[in-house]
Amino acid sequence: MGIEEKITELNKLREQSAAGGGAKRIEAQHNRGKLTARERIEVLFDPGSFEELEPFALHQCTDFGMEEQKFPGDAVVTGYGKINGRHTFVFSQDFTVFGGSVSKIAAEKICKVYDLAAKNGAPIIGLLDSGGARIQEGADSVVGEGDIFMRNTICSGVIPQISVIMGPCAGGAVFSPAITDFIFMVKGTGQMYCTGPEVIKSVTGEEVGLEELGGATTHATKSGNCHFIANNEQQCLEAVRRLLSFLPQNNMEEPPFIDNGDDTNRMDEELLYIVPDDPAKIYDVKKVIIRIVDNGDFMEVHENFAPNLTVGFARLGGQSIGIVAHQPSHYAGAVDVDASDKGARFIRFCDCFNIPLITFIDTPGYMPGTEQEYKGIGRHGAKLLYAYAEATVPKISVTTRKSYGAFVAMSCKNLGGDISYAWPTAEIAVMGPDGAVNIIFKDAIGKSENPEQTRQKLVADYKNKFANPYIAAGKGYLDDVIDPRSTRPKLIKALEILRNKVDTKPAKKHGNIPLPS
Repeated sequence: MGIEEKITELNKLREQSAAGGGAKRIEAQHNRGKLTARERIEVLFDPGSFEELEPFALHQCTDFGMEEQKFPGDAVVTGYGKINGRHTFVFSQDFTVFGGSVSKIAAEKICKVYDLAAKNGAPIIGLLDSGGARIQEGADSVVGEGDIFMRNTICSGVIPQISVIMGPCAGGAVFSPAITDFIFMVKGTGQMYCTGPEVIKSVTGEEVGLEELGGATTHATKSGNCHFIANNEQQCLEAVRRLLSFLPQNNMEEPPFIDNGDDTNRMDEELLYIVPDDPAKIYDVKKVIIRIVDNGDFMEVHENFAPNLTVGFARLGGQSIGIVAHQPSHYAGAVDVDASDKGARFIRFCDCFNIPLITFIDTPGYMPGTEQEYKGIGRHGAKLLYAYAEATVPKISVTTRKSYGAFVAMSCKNLGGDISYAWPTAEIAVMGPDGAVNIIFKDAIGKSENPEQTRQKLVADYKNKFANPYIAAGKGYLDDVIDPRSTRPKLIKALEILRNKVDTKPAKKHGNIPLPS
Protein backbone atom coordinates (compact mmCIF):
# COMPACT_ATOMS: atom_id res chain seq x y z
CA MET A 1 0.00 0.00 0.00
CA GLY A 2 1.46 3.36 -1.08
CA ILE A 3 1.45 6.58 0.90
CA GLU A 4 -1.62 7.92 -0.91
CA GLU A 5 -3.63 4.84 -0.01
CA LYS A 6 -2.42 5.10 3.59
CA ILE A 7 -3.48 8.74 3.75
CA THR A 8 -6.88 7.76 2.37
CA GLU A 9 -7.20 5.10 5.08
CA LEU A 10 -6.13 7.62 7.74
CA ASN A 11 -8.75 10.11 6.62
CA LYS A 12 -11.41 7.39 6.60
CA LEU A 13 -10.58 6.41 10.17
CA ARG A 14 -10.55 10.05 11.21
CA GLU A 15 -14.02 10.51 9.72
CA GLN A 16 -15.25 7.47 11.64
CA SER A 17 -13.86 8.90 14.86
CA ALA A 18 -15.46 12.30 14.22
CA ALA A 19 -18.81 10.59 13.58
CA GLY A 20 -19.01 9.34 17.19
CA GLY A 21 -21.91 6.96 17.64
CA GLY A 22 -23.33 7.69 14.19
CA ALA A 23 -25.89 9.94 12.54
CA LYS A 24 -28.95 8.57 14.36
CA ARG A 25 -27.44 9.02 17.79
CA ILE A 26 -26.20 12.48 16.90
CA GLU A 27 -29.73 13.37 15.78
CA ALA A 28 -31.09 12.04 19.09
CA GLN A 29 -28.54 14.18 20.94
CA HIS A 30 -29.67 17.28 19.04
CA ASN A 31 -33.32 16.43 19.69
CA ARG A 32 -32.57 16.59 23.41
CA GLY A 33 -31.32 20.15 22.91
CA LYS A 34 -27.69 19.06 23.34
CA LEU A 35 -24.60 19.55 21.22
CA THR A 36 -22.23 16.68 20.52
CA ALA A 37 -18.89 16.35 22.30
CA ARG A 38 -16.99 17.88 19.37
CA GLU A 39 -19.53 20.62 18.73
CA ARG A 40 -19.12 21.74 22.34
CA ILE A 41 -15.37 21.93 21.89
CA GLU A 42 -15.82 24.06 18.77
CA VAL A 43 -17.90 26.56 20.73
CA LEU A 44 -15.55 26.57 23.72
CA PHE A 45 -12.18 26.99 21.99
CA ASP A 46 -10.79 29.73 19.80
CA PRO A 47 -11.60 28.94 16.14
CA GLY A 48 -9.24 26.42 14.57
CA SER A 49 -7.10 26.00 17.68
CA PHE A 50 -8.21 22.58 18.95
CA GLU A 51 -5.94 19.56 18.51
CA GLU A 52 -7.43 16.17 19.33
CA LEU A 53 -5.47 13.43 21.10
CA GLU A 54 -6.01 9.66 20.74
CA PRO A 55 -8.85 9.79 18.21
CA PHE A 56 -8.26 6.11 17.34
CA ALA A 57 -8.28 4.63 20.85
CA LEU A 58 -10.52 1.55 21.20
CA HIS A 59 -11.94 -0.24 24.23
CA GLN A 60 -10.65 -3.76 24.86
CA CYS A 61 -13.76 -5.28 26.41
CA THR A 62 -14.80 -8.66 24.95
CA ASP A 63 -17.75 -9.49 27.21
CA PHE A 64 -21.45 -9.09 26.37
CA GLY A 65 -20.72 -8.79 22.64
CA MET A 66 -18.71 -5.61 23.14
CA GLU A 67 -15.98 -6.76 20.75
CA GLU A 68 -18.49 -6.13 17.95
CA GLN A 69 -19.21 -2.58 19.09
CA LYS A 70 -16.16 -0.37 18.76
CA PHE A 71 -15.96 3.30 17.90
CA PRO A 72 -12.62 5.07 17.25
CA GLY A 73 -11.89 7.38 20.18
CA ASP A 74 -14.45 5.58 22.35
CA ALA A 75 -16.76 7.69 24.55
CA VAL A 76 -14.60 10.75 25.19
CA VAL A 77 -12.86 13.37 23.06
CA THR A 78 -9.62 14.72 24.55
CA GLY A 79 -7.12 17.34 23.45
CA TYR A 80 -5.93 20.90 23.78
CA GLY A 81 -6.29 24.28 22.16
CA LYS A 82 -6.60 27.93 23.04
CA ILE A 83 -9.25 29.91 24.91
CA ASN A 84 -8.82 33.68 24.82
CA GLY A 85 -5.45 32.98 23.22
CA ARG A 86 -4.18 30.84 26.11
CA HIS A 87 -3.53 27.10 26.11
CA THR A 88 -6.23 24.96 27.71
CA PHE A 89 -6.83 21.20 27.90
CA VAL A 90 -10.19 19.48 27.65
CA PHE A 91 -12.01 16.17 27.81
CA SER A 92 -15.53 16.01 26.42
CA GLN A 93 -17.67 12.95 27.05
CA ASP A 94 -19.52 11.67 23.98
CA PHE A 95 -23.04 10.56 24.89
CA THR A 96 -23.54 9.14 21.38
CA VAL A 97 -21.03 6.37 22.20
CA PHE A 98 -22.32 4.00 24.88
CA GLY A 99 -24.08 6.91 26.60
CA GLY A 100 -20.73 8.55 27.32
CA SER A 101 -19.96 5.82 29.85
CA VAL A 102 -16.49 5.68 31.37
CA SER A 103 -14.57 2.67 30.06
CA LYS A 104 -11.02 1.72 30.96
CA ILE A 105 -9.71 3.35 27.78
CA ALA A 106 -11.85 6.46 28.27
CA ALA A 107 -10.52 6.87 31.80
CA GLU A 108 -6.96 6.42 30.50
CA LYS A 109 -7.54 9.13 27.90
CA ILE A 110 -8.84 11.52 30.57
CA CYS A 111 -5.90 10.75 32.86
CA LYS A 112 -3.39 11.33 30.07
CA VAL A 113 -4.81 14.73 29.17
CA TYR A 114 -4.86 15.61 32.89
CA ASP A 115 -1.18 14.69 33.15
CA LEU A 116 -0.36 16.86 30.14
CA ALA A 117 -2.28 19.79 31.62
CA ALA A 118 -0.40 19.44 34.91
CA LYS A 119 3.01 19.15 33.26
CA ASN A 120 2.38 22.19 31.10
CA GLY A 121 0.68 24.30 33.77
CA ALA A 122 -2.57 24.93 31.92
CA PRO A 123 -6.25 24.78 32.97
CA ILE A 124 -8.33 21.70 32.24
CA ILE A 125 -12.05 21.60 31.48
CA GLY A 126 -14.29 18.57 31.69
CA LEU A 127 -17.47 18.60 29.57
CA LEU A 128 -19.54 15.93 31.30
CA ASP A 129 -22.37 13.99 29.65
CA SER A 130 -22.26 10.39 30.79
CA GLY A 131 -24.32 7.56 32.18
CA GLY A 132 -21.48 6.73 34.58
CA ALA A 133 -19.12 3.76 34.75
CA ARG A 134 -19.41 1.28 31.86
CA ILE A 135 -21.19 -1.67 33.43
CA GLN A 136 -19.91 -4.18 30.87
CA GLU A 137 -16.32 -3.59 32.02
CA GLY A 138 -16.95 -4.16 35.72
CA ALA A 139 -14.03 -3.30 38.01
CA ASP A 140 -11.90 -1.89 35.16
CA SER A 141 -14.31 1.02 34.79
CA VAL A 142 -14.54 1.70 38.52
CA VAL A 143 -10.75 1.67 38.88
CA GLY A 144 -10.55 4.10 35.96
CA GLU A 145 -12.79 6.55 37.82
CA GLY A 146 -10.50 6.23 40.84
CA ASP A 147 -7.53 7.22 38.67
CA ILE A 148 -9.44 10.33 37.61
CA PHE A 149 -10.24 11.26 41.24
CA MET A 150 -6.55 10.98 42.07
CA ARG A 151 -5.63 13.45 39.36
CA ASN A 152 -8.41 15.83 40.40
CA THR A 153 -6.88 15.85 43.86
CA ILE A 154 -3.23 16.13 42.84
CA CYS A 155 -4.01 19.01 40.49
CA SER A 156 -6.12 20.87 43.07
CA GLY A 157 -4.52 24.23 43.72
CA VAL A 158 -2.01 23.66 40.91
CA ILE A 159 -4.06 24.27 37.75
CA PRO A 160 -7.63 25.58 37.48
CA GLN A 161 -10.11 22.72 37.03
CA ILE A 162 -13.58 23.41 35.64
CA SER A 163 -16.44 20.92 35.28
CA VAL A 164 -19.36 21.57 32.94
CA ILE A 165 -22.40 19.34 33.52
CA MET A 166 -24.22 19.19 30.18
CA GLY A 167 -26.02 15.88 30.59
CA PRO A 168 -26.23 13.17 33.25
CA CYS A 169 -23.46 12.82 35.82
CA ALA A 170 -24.44 10.00 38.13
CA GLY A 171 -23.11 7.69 40.80
CA GLY A 172 -19.42 7.84 41.68
CA ALA A 173 -18.84 10.18 38.72
CA VAL A 174 -20.20 13.13 40.74
CA PHE A 175 -17.15 13.11 42.99
CA SER A 176 -14.81 14.19 40.20
CA PRO A 177 -16.54 17.54 39.51
CA ALA A 178 -17.03 18.01 43.25
CA ILE A 179 -13.25 18.05 43.71
CA THR A 180 -12.73 20.55 40.88
CA ASP A 181 -12.78 24.31 41.39
CA PHE A 182 -15.99 25.33 39.61
CA ILE A 183 -19.08 23.54 38.35
CA PHE A 184 -21.28 24.88 35.54
CA MET A 185 -24.66 23.30 34.76
CA VAL A 186 -27.15 23.66 31.92
CA LYS A 187 -30.80 23.96 32.90
CA GLY A 188 -33.02 21.12 31.75
CA THR A 189 -30.24 18.80 30.57
CA GLY A 190 -27.48 18.91 33.19
CA GLN A 191 -28.14 16.55 36.11
CA MET A 192 -25.92 15.38 38.94
CA TYR A 193 -26.75 12.87 41.66
CA CYS A 194 -25.12 10.03 43.59
CA THR A 195 -28.21 7.81 43.53
CA GLY A 196 -31.09 8.07 41.07
CA PRO A 197 -34.81 8.41 41.80
CA GLU A 198 -35.53 4.67 41.58
CA VAL A 199 -32.80 3.74 44.04
CA ILE A 200 -33.94 6.44 46.43
CA LYS A 201 -37.53 5.19 46.23
CA SER A 202 -36.51 1.60 46.89
CA VAL A 203 -34.36 2.52 49.90
CA THR A 204 -36.17 5.42 51.55
CA GLY A 205 -39.61 5.41 49.93
CA GLU A 206 -39.16 8.99 48.70
CA GLU A 207 -40.46 9.84 45.24
CA VAL A 208 -38.54 12.53 43.38
CA GLY A 209 -38.00 13.47 39.74
CA LEU A 210 -34.61 13.74 38.05
CA GLU A 211 -34.67 17.53 37.74
CA GLU A 212 -35.85 18.09 41.30
CA LEU A 213 -33.25 15.63 42.58
CA GLY A 214 -30.19 16.72 40.66
CA GLY A 215 -31.02 19.49 38.21
CA ALA A 216 -29.14 22.75 37.78
CA THR A 217 -31.56 24.84 39.85
CA THR A 218 -31.47 22.35 42.73
CA HIS A 219 -27.69 22.33 42.89
CA ALA A 220 -27.42 26.10 42.41
CA THR A 221 -29.86 26.96 45.21
CA LYS A 222 -30.05 24.08 47.68
CA SER A 223 -26.94 21.90 47.71
CA GLY A 224 -24.51 24.61 46.61
CA ASN A 225 -22.71 22.08 44.41
CA CYS A 226 -23.19 24.23 41.30
CA HIS A 227 -21.48 27.64 40.94
CA PHE A 228 -22.98 28.78 37.62
CA ILE A 229 -26.16 27.88 35.73
CA ALA A 230 -27.01 28.64 32.11
CA ASN A 231 -30.14 28.45 29.99
CA ASN A 232 -28.42 26.65 27.12
CA GLU A 233 -25.10 25.13 26.14
CA GLN A 234 -23.89 28.09 24.08
CA GLN A 235 -24.46 30.47 26.99
CA CYS A 236 -22.79 28.04 29.38
CA LEU A 237 -19.62 27.65 27.31
CA GLU A 238 -19.33 31.41 26.81
CA ALA A 239 -19.48 31.80 30.60
CA VAL A 240 -16.62 29.30 30.96
CA ARG A 241 -14.54 31.39 28.56
CA ARG A 242 -15.36 34.50 30.60
CA LEU A 243 -14.34 32.85 33.88
CA LEU A 244 -10.98 31.78 32.47
CA SER A 245 -10.23 35.40 31.52
CA PHE A 246 -9.92 36.22 35.23
CA LEU A 247 -7.68 33.26 36.12
CA PRO A 248 -3.97 32.51 35.77
CA GLN A 249 -2.80 29.43 33.91
CA ASN A 250 -1.47 27.84 37.10
CA ASN A 251 -0.48 28.50 40.70
CA MET A 252 2.96 29.85 39.72
CA GLU A 253 1.58 32.62 37.52
CA GLU A 254 -0.15 35.91 38.18
CA PRO A 255 -3.67 36.41 36.80
CA PRO A 256 -3.78 38.08 33.36
CA PHE A 257 -3.60 41.88 33.35
CA ILE A 258 -6.12 43.50 30.99
CA ASP A 259 -6.00 47.23 30.33
CA ASN A 260 -9.69 47.94 29.79
CA GLY A 261 -9.48 51.73 29.65
CA ASP A 262 -11.35 52.49 32.88
CA ASP A 263 -9.78 55.49 34.65
CA THR A 264 -7.88 54.30 37.74
CA ASN A 265 -8.55 57.66 39.44
CA ARG A 266 -12.28 57.64 38.72
CA MET A 267 -14.43 58.96 41.59
CA ASP A 268 -18.11 58.04 41.87
CA GLU A 269 -20.72 60.35 43.38
CA GLU A 270 -23.34 57.59 43.46
CA LEU A 271 -21.41 55.78 46.20
CA LEU A 272 -22.53 58.51 48.61
CA TYR A 273 -26.15 57.47 48.29
CA ILE A 274 -26.29 53.67 47.90
CA VAL A 275 -25.80 52.86 51.59
CA PRO A 276 -28.79 54.19 53.62
CA ASP A 277 -28.18 56.43 56.63
CA ASP A 278 -30.48 54.20 58.68
CA PRO A 279 -28.44 51.09 59.64
CA ALA A 280 -31.65 49.05 59.74
CA LYS A 281 -32.42 49.64 56.06
CA ILE A 282 -31.29 47.22 53.38
CA TYR A 283 -29.43 47.83 50.11
CA ASP A 284 -27.85 45.76 47.37
CA VAL A 285 -24.08 45.51 47.84
CA LYS A 286 -23.69 44.60 44.17
CA LYS A 287 -24.58 48.19 43.33
CA VAL A 288 -21.51 49.23 45.33
CA ILE A 289 -19.30 46.63 43.67
CA ILE A 290 -20.17 47.43 40.05
CA ARG A 291 -19.55 51.16 40.58
CA ILE A 292 -16.05 50.46 41.89
CA VAL A 293 -14.69 47.72 39.62
CA ASP A 294 -13.45 48.20 36.07
CA ASN A 295 -16.31 48.99 33.69
CA GLY A 296 -18.83 47.52 36.14
CA ASP A 297 -17.78 44.02 35.07
CA PHE A 298 -18.46 41.65 37.98
CA MET A 299 -18.75 37.89 37.48
CA GLU A 300 -20.64 36.59 40.47
CA VAL A 301 -19.94 33.06 41.72
CA HIS A 302 -22.58 30.99 43.53
CA GLU A 303 -25.14 33.71 42.87
CA ASN A 304 -28.11 31.58 43.89
CA PHE A 305 -26.63 29.88 46.96
CA ALA A 306 -26.26 31.59 50.36
CA PRO A 307 -27.16 35.00 48.87
CA ASN A 308 -26.39 36.74 52.19
CA LEU A 309 -22.74 36.60 51.09
CA THR A 310 -21.71 37.78 47.62
CA VAL A 311 -18.52 36.47 46.01
CA GLY A 312 -17.09 36.79 42.53
CA PHE A 313 -14.40 38.04 40.17
CA ALA A 314 -13.72 41.49 38.77
CA ARG A 315 -10.80 43.77 37.87
CA LEU A 316 -9.37 46.88 39.42
CA GLY A 317 -6.95 48.86 37.30
CA GLY A 318 -6.76 45.86 34.97
CA GLN A 319 -5.80 43.44 37.76
CA SER A 320 -7.97 40.40 38.52
CA ILE A 321 -9.43 40.39 42.02
CA GLY A 322 -11.70 38.20 44.11
CA ILE A 323 -14.51 39.98 45.95
CA VAL A 324 -16.19 38.83 49.15
CA ALA A 325 -19.05 41.03 50.38
CA HIS A 326 -21.88 40.79 52.87
CA GLN A 327 -25.25 41.25 51.20
CA PRO A 328 -27.55 43.36 53.44
CA SER A 329 -30.55 42.63 51.22
CA HIS A 330 -30.53 39.00 52.47
CA TYR A 331 -30.68 38.27 56.22
CA ALA A 332 -29.19 41.75 56.72
CA GLY A 333 -25.84 40.26 55.65
CA ALA A 334 -25.65 37.92 58.65
CA VAL A 335 -23.23 35.02 58.20
CA ASP A 336 -24.76 31.55 58.41
CA VAL A 337 -23.51 28.00 57.82
CA ASP A 338 -23.89 28.09 54.02
CA ALA A 339 -22.37 31.57 53.67
CA SER A 340 -19.37 30.44 55.71
CA ASP A 341 -18.76 27.47 53.42
CA LYS A 342 -19.29 29.56 50.30
CA GLY A 343 -16.91 32.29 51.42
CA ALA A 344 -14.20 29.94 52.68
CA ARG A 345 -14.16 27.91 49.48
CA PHE A 346 -13.90 31.03 47.32
CA ILE A 347 -11.18 32.62 49.45
CA ARG A 348 -9.08 29.47 49.33
CA PHE A 349 -9.39 29.29 45.54
CA CYS A 350 -8.23 32.89 45.17
CA ASP A 351 -5.31 32.22 47.47
CA CYS A 352 -4.33 29.12 45.49
CA PHE A 353 -4.11 31.13 42.28
CA ASN A 354 -2.61 34.44 43.42
CA ILE A 355 -5.79 36.48 43.11
CA PRO A 356 -5.95 39.41 45.60
CA LEU A 357 -8.99 39.59 47.87
CA ILE A 358 -11.18 42.65 48.39
CA THR A 359 -13.73 42.35 51.22
CA PHE A 360 -16.73 44.64 51.73
CA ILE A 361 -18.01 44.40 55.29
CA ASP A 362 -21.56 45.13 56.43
CA THR A 363 -22.90 42.50 58.81
CA PRO A 364 -24.71 42.22 62.14
CA GLY A 365 -22.57 39.13 62.84
CA TYR A 366 -23.21 35.42 62.75
CA MET A 367 -26.77 34.19 62.31
CA PRO A 368 -28.37 33.41 65.70
CA GLY A 369 -30.78 30.58 66.46
CA THR A 370 -30.94 26.93 67.40
CA GLU A 371 -31.06 25.82 63.75
CA GLN A 372 -27.71 27.40 63.03
CA GLU A 373 -26.18 26.18 66.28
CA TYR A 374 -27.33 22.62 65.64
CA LYS A 375 -25.93 22.78 62.09
CA GLY A 376 -22.56 23.75 63.53
CA ILE A 377 -22.25 27.48 62.93
CA GLY A 378 -19.22 27.50 65.23
CA ARG A 379 -17.39 24.95 63.10
CA HIS A 380 -18.56 26.36 59.77
CA GLY A 381 -17.94 29.95 60.81
CA ALA A 382 -14.41 28.92 61.75
CA LYS A 383 -13.83 27.89 58.12
CA LEU A 384 -14.27 31.49 57.05
CA LEU A 385 -11.75 32.96 59.45
CA TYR A 386 -9.40 30.00 58.84
CA ALA A 387 -9.47 30.73 55.09
CA TYR A 388 -8.69 34.41 55.62
CA ALA A 389 -5.91 33.68 58.12
CA GLU A 390 -4.39 31.05 55.82
CA ALA A 391 -4.44 33.24 52.69
CA THR A 392 -1.19 34.97 51.77
CA VAL A 393 -2.44 37.00 48.79
CA PRO A 394 -3.01 40.75 49.23
CA LYS A 395 -6.07 41.25 51.47
CA ILE A 396 -7.85 44.61 51.58
CA SER A 397 -11.12 45.33 53.37
CA VAL A 398 -13.65 48.15 53.28
CA THR A 399 -16.22 48.44 56.08
CA THR A 400 -19.18 50.26 54.57
CA ARG A 401 -21.57 50.11 57.52
CA LYS A 402 -22.19 47.60 60.33
CA SER A 403 -19.30 45.46 61.47
CA TYR A 404 -20.57 43.60 64.51
CA GLY A 405 -19.17 40.33 65.80
CA ALA A 406 -18.03 38.84 62.52
CA PHE A 407 -15.59 41.73 61.95
CA VAL A 408 -12.78 39.59 63.36
CA ALA A 409 -13.55 36.83 60.81
CA MET A 410 -13.53 39.11 57.77
CA SER A 411 -10.00 39.92 56.63
CA CYS A 412 -9.19 42.04 59.67
CA LYS A 413 -5.59 42.81 60.63
CA ASN A 414 -5.58 40.08 63.27
CA LEU A 415 -6.12 37.53 60.49
CA GLY A 416 -3.36 38.96 58.32
CA GLY A 417 -5.36 41.63 56.52
CA ASP A 418 -2.96 44.06 54.84
CA ILE A 419 -5.00 47.26 54.55
CA SER A 420 -8.31 48.02 56.24
CA TYR A 421 -10.45 50.95 55.15
CA ALA A 422 -13.81 52.17 56.43
CA TRP A 423 -16.39 54.62 55.20
CA PRO A 424 -17.59 57.34 57.62
CA THR A 425 -20.84 55.35 57.89
CA ALA A 426 -19.03 52.39 59.50
CA GLU A 427 -19.96 51.07 62.93
CA ILE A 428 -17.46 48.69 64.51
CA ALA A 429 -18.35 46.90 67.75
CA VAL A 430 -18.99 43.49 69.28
CA MET A 431 -22.73 43.76 68.60
CA GLY A 432 -25.47 46.25 67.81
CA PRO A 433 -26.39 49.01 70.31
CA ASP A 434 -29.69 47.44 71.44
CA GLY A 435 -28.22 44.03 72.19
CA ALA A 436 -25.14 45.46 73.86
CA VAL A 437 -27.13 47.78 76.16
CA ASN A 438 -29.54 45.00 77.11
CA ILE A 439 -26.59 42.90 78.29
CA ILE A 440 -24.29 45.52 79.81
CA PHE A 441 -26.98 47.54 81.60
CA LYS A 442 -29.56 44.84 82.29
CA ASP A 443 -29.62 45.47 86.06
CA ALA A 444 -29.52 49.28 85.77
CA ILE A 445 -32.41 49.33 83.31
CA GLY A 446 -34.47 47.01 85.51
CA LYS A 447 -33.98 49.18 88.60
CA SER A 448 -34.71 52.53 86.92
CA GLU A 449 -38.05 54.33 87.35
CA ASN A 450 -38.53 54.49 83.59
CA PRO A 451 -36.76 51.43 82.11
CA GLU A 452 -37.51 52.23 78.46
CA GLN A 453 -36.40 55.84 78.74
CA THR A 454 -33.20 54.71 80.46
CA ARG A 455 -32.60 52.07 77.85
CA GLN A 456 -33.04 54.53 74.98
CA LYS A 457 -30.58 56.95 76.58
CA LEU A 458 -28.02 54.19 77.03
CA VAL A 459 -28.52 53.06 73.42
CA ALA A 460 -27.93 56.64 72.26
CA ASP A 461 -24.75 56.84 74.34
CA TYR A 462 -23.53 53.52 72.89
CA LYS A 463 -24.23 54.75 69.34
CA ASN A 464 -22.30 57.94 69.97
CA LYS A 465 -19.34 55.87 71.09
CA PHE A 466 -19.38 53.06 68.54
CA ALA A 467 -21.64 54.12 65.62
CA ASN A 468 -18.64 55.57 63.82
CA PRO A 469 -15.27 54.22 62.71
CA TYR A 470 -13.05 56.57 64.68
CA ILE A 471 -12.64 54.55 67.90
CA ALA A 472 -11.34 51.61 65.80
CA ALA A 473 -9.21 53.95 63.69
CA GLY A 474 -7.77 55.56 66.80
CA LYS A 475 -6.62 52.16 68.05
CA GLY A 476 -4.98 51.24 64.73
CA TYR A 477 -7.55 48.64 63.71
CA LEU A 478 -8.23 50.67 60.55
CA ASP A 479 -5.63 52.19 58.24
CA ASP A 480 -7.89 55.02 57.10
CA VAL A 481 -11.43 56.34 57.03
CA ILE A 482 -12.11 57.25 53.41
CA ASP A 483 -14.58 59.21 51.34
CA PRO A 484 -16.79 56.57 49.66
CA ARG A 485 -16.30 58.33 46.32
CA SER A 486 -12.56 57.60 46.47
CA THR A 487 -12.90 53.86 47.10
CA ARG A 488 -11.86 52.80 43.60
CA PRO A 489 -8.59 54.78 43.41
CA LYS A 490 -7.75 53.90 47.03
CA LEU A 491 -8.14 50.18 46.33
CA ILE A 492 -6.13 50.35 43.11
CA LYS A 493 -3.27 52.13 44.85
CA ALA A 494 -3.36 49.59 47.68
CA LEU A 495 -3.19 46.73 45.18
CA GLU A 496 -0.21 48.36 43.48
CA ILE A 497 1.75 48.67 46.72
CA LEU A 498 0.92 45.07 47.67
CA ARG A 499 1.89 43.62 44.30
CA ASN A 500 5.23 42.33 45.57
CA LYS A 501 3.91 41.20 48.94
CA VAL A 502 5.68 38.20 50.48
CA ASP A 503 3.98 36.40 53.35
CA THR A 504 5.23 33.00 54.49
CA LYS A 505 3.65 30.51 56.87
CA PRO A 506 5.34 27.84 59.02
CA ALA A 507 6.45 24.73 57.12
CA LYS A 508 3.87 21.96 57.40
CA LYS A 509 2.29 19.20 55.38
CA HIS A 510 -1.09 20.97 55.41
CA GLY A 511 -3.43 22.54 57.90
CA ASN A 512 -6.51 20.85 59.31
CA ILE A 513 -9.39 23.11 58.32
CA PRO A 514 -12.67 22.24 60.17
CA LEU A 515 -14.17 20.32 57.27
CA PRO A 516 -17.14 18.26 58.59
CA SER A 517 -20.45 19.65 57.44
